[in-house]
Amino acid sequence: MKRNSQINIQRTLALAGAFHFLSSCARASLLPFLTLFLRQQGLSPSMTGVVMGTKHLIALLWSPASSLLSKHYNQRRAVVVGSLVCSASVALLLLFFPPVEVHENCHFTSDLSGGPTQSPTGGGVVKSSVAPHTLPRTTDSQTPAQPAPVLTNETALLGKPPLPKDNANRSQTGVIKTVAAHSFMVPPSASVPAKTLADTQPAPVLTNEPALYDLDIPPLSDDITNKSQTDGGGAIESGVALSSASISRNKRSEIKEEEEEEDDQRRFDFLGSLKVMDAHHQLFFLILITVSLWELMASPLEWTADDGLYEYLDFADASDRYRITSIWKILGAACGVGGTGLLVSRLPCLIAGNFPRMAAHFFLYAAIGFAALPVAAYLPLHLNKKRDRGFGLLKALQLIHNSPHALLCVATTVLVGCAGSVVDNFLLWQMQDHGSSEMHMGLSLALALVSQAAYPLLKGRISKLLTPGKVLVVGTASLAVQCFYFSFLWGPWAAIPAQMLSCLSSGALWWAVKIQCEEVATSGSERSVRRIFSSLSLNLGSSLGSFSGGFVVQRFGLTWLFRGTAMCVMLWCVCLPLLQFKAPQQCRINYSRLLAANGSDVSDSESESDWLEKAMEENGSKNNSGRKIH
Repeated sequence: MKRNSQINIQRTLALAGAFHFLSSCARASLLPFLTLFLRQQGLSPSMTGVVMGTKHLIALLWSPASSLLSKHYNQRRAVVVGSLVCSASVALLLLFFPPVEVHENCHFTSDLSGGPTQSPTGGGVVKSSVAPHTLPRTTDSQTPAQPAPVLTNETALLGKPPLPKDNANRSQTGVIKTVAAHSFMVPPSASVPAKTLADTQPAPVLTNEPALYDLDIPPLSDDITNKSQTDGGGAIESGVALSSASISRNKRSEIKEEEEEEDDQRRFDFLGSLKVMDAHHQLFFLILITVSLWELMASPLEWTADDGLYEYLDFADASDRYRITSIWKILGAACGVGGTGLLVSRLPCLIAGNFPRMAAHFFLYAAIGFAALPVAAYLPLHLNKKRDRGFGLLKALQLIHNSPHALLCVATTVLVGCAGSVVDNFLLWQMQDHGSSEMHMGLSLALALVSQAAYPLLKGRISKLLTPGKVLVVGTASLAVQCFYFSFLWGPWAAIPAQMLSCLSSGALWWAVKIQCEEVATSGSERSVRRIFSSLSLNLGSSLGSFSGGFVVQRFGLTWLFRGTAMCVMLWCVCLPLLQFKAPQQCRINYSRLLAANGSDVSDSESESDWLEKAMEENGSKNNSGRKIH
């Protein structure tokens, strides 16, 4: 015990709690609102689902790989510090992508007392502020005002209204031919007095200003004007000559422009291919690449820090006390999402120049991440080289594969991940469409986390009434009820009552999963088995739910997304008890009881195999009577 006297366990637990609190607070200040930012940028629901699904998929693959690499090269502290700095820096790059099809920069009204104004159609919220550098979207009933027609040389001569400017280039040849046709109506040989022409039709007033059609026809000189009043044939010949000259010049300019465009395409093939895509897809690919890089930087943080802190406390024979730090993660997330929502709702629509106030989430994420650097620098990260658990996850998968009840628990966590990603990605969209501001959203999510953290207070009573298998079913059913409730929101605060069920849908559910982990795991594989359930299965389900949820919203809308998710989860809740009943029970023998048995209780005629058979029969009778907890 000499080595334990040199380790301050209380200081280690305090540093671990502070680090988990700050890191969870940083993530919660941005990640719940990330889909709102993508919606503000102009991404469609399917694009948003692909971005979030890719993010969860990278976390699924890169978190265990980065943890093993940092342990192999003994660079855990460098990975933790680098993850904090690089993730905060990469996240800020998303602010420099210009949005497309943005109605306004301020999605929520600054006056929280009055609340946002509902649109007449009920499809969303009408906002009053418009960004100074963006144009409002025009609908079919709102067409831009057209300028008044201007009479020029050609319009005065032909007596027809002018064409729009965007059709000028396409109508050059037709106008010139029309001018020539009107000119040839009077043959040159006809002896019509100039006085008669002047009496029947007033002479057009020709100016030196360019025509509306931009025909590149030079202005008529005074000599030609005087000559046209006295000699009609000379005016006709001059008009035809000018027309043919302008046509040739236009053809040469068009050919030159086409050649320049072909040269540019040959020089910049990649940029030319990007120009083929519209603005939505260009922005989508930029955001997808940036979010993927961001997740590559951020995902190694949690696993690497957990491994180092756990091995340090395990070196001091105090690894069981590391579970206390998990409560600081939930409290940090609650403070981060609630405080950020309340703060951002008080900000004006534009901050720090021309940034929308949604950028405050990114600034807070970076600020809290940098604030965690001093704590990360003093974290006691230990590396136990004698205990190489590089294949711990493979051993955990083998243990789970051999247990039918563990496989059912894994399937449940995957489904919970799918439903949870639907709620995480699109609940704020649903709340926004029903008039909720960021204050309502932040407080609603914070209440759900506080309710989850309060479950240990009710754990004793619930465990006496229900077995862990039944608690798993009740928690999953509570999640289905939440999803179904979210499809009927009617006001800004309408989501608050359903968030109270997070005590069961999150707290009770993960408590049942933890009990299942203890039943399956052997000595030394507890953390690996727990990570299979709480991290890998959850990220796999979140990735699948994000991909599918985005396309469902694109096709059917938010309401049917939540209703469909609720029906799928409730169907699984009906099938899960039947599958648990049909699954074979595992016979677990208390070998310590056999070893501690008094030798006097054993007769000389009985052997050790008789004791083993008796213990197996005793466990079998308990399983058949249903008293054994599984």
